[in-house]
Amino acid sequence: MSRIRKIASLVVFIPLGIVLIILCVANREPVRLALNPFQPSDSVLSVTAPLFLMLFLALLVGMLVGAVATWFAQAKYRRQARVEARAAIAREKQSGSSAPRATEKAVAISG
Repeated sequence: MSRIRKIASLVVFIPLGIVLIILCVANREPVRLALNPFQPSDSVLSVTAPLFLMLFLALLVGMLVGAVATWFAQAKYRRQARVEARAAIAREKQSGSSAPRATEKAVAISG
């Protein structure tokens, strides 16, 4: 199974890498991003960088914003899993079971 996964990732990531390299070479002209909409010629609030760098930064910021939004959206499920794991540990302690306690490790890792 891992061999198929490696081949599939190569099939996806090698062409993607080639496309990104072509994009970088084709868009290396410097462009200016003006952050002042009322006076675009203001050099204090503007950044000059190659276009591909601006595109990659926009992609990175979008990924970070999406990751943070997903993290907050899933908070209630992580909290529920912690509560259930603690309840399972409490039930296990009450029953006096001597079985291995994998749930204790899960709670210790998750916080």
